[in-house]
Amino acid sequence: MRLDKFLGTTLGITRREAGKLLRDKMIEVDGEIVRSASFSVSDDNDVEFNGRPLKLQGPRYFMLNKPEGFVCSHVDDFNPTVFVLFDEVSPEKMHVAGRLDGDTTGLVLVTDDGQWSHRITSPRHLCSKTYFVEAADPITEDYITQFEAGVQLRSEKELTRPAKLEILSEREALLTISEGKYHQVKRMFAAMGNKVVGLHRERIGTVELDEDLAPGEYRPLTAEEIASFLK
Repeated sequence: MRLDKFLGTTLGITRREAGKLLRDKMIEVDGEIVRSASFSVSDDNDVEFNGRPLKLQGPRYFMLNKPEGFVCSHVDDFNPTVFVLFDEVSPEKMHVAGRLDGDTTGLVLVTDDGQWSHRITSPRHLCSKTYFVEAADPITEDYITQFEAGVQLRSEKELTRPAKLEILSEREALLTISEGKYHQVKRMFAAMGNKVVGLHRERIGTVELDEDLAPGEYRPLTAEEIASFLK
């Protein structure tokens, strides 16, 4: 592959921009500065930009511990996006598989594999998500029965799918749902006359948020975690 094309692919830049990097002596191949755009590189070459190794990317899969105040889109006029937290090549080519609201924290999966993320977000696959919920008022046993039977949300024609609620304390619970309606968890509690004051996603499918990840930190998914959504 021509070096300028390689740079365009790995850095997400135009060939003209790649040419400028080469002229500015910012690209090394196997430890030597290269200025020729037509220089041929292969998988056997070590290419660096300002000392940073560059590799052609295959599909990428990450888990992020989303902090409060960040939005799961690429552009927002008022809030920072989760993609500024990623020190990766071409983060603009990635997307979130299952968004969270700005004030909701916890597990977010980020990828550039659209078919894989469809297995998570498509209603047909019924991918489960588990949330830790803090409520303003007490959570009583009747919530368990009602959530299992389905809840009628405002502006929705059908009841929510059966959901599992585990009460942890008077105002704390774990809720597992298998669909992703707009603001669903908050609306389910609102339908019960309660208000969610804290919401944190702990699990998607069988993938749990890594407890070693501080808010704002991320890591690649393991091969087992990636494959769990393809079963």
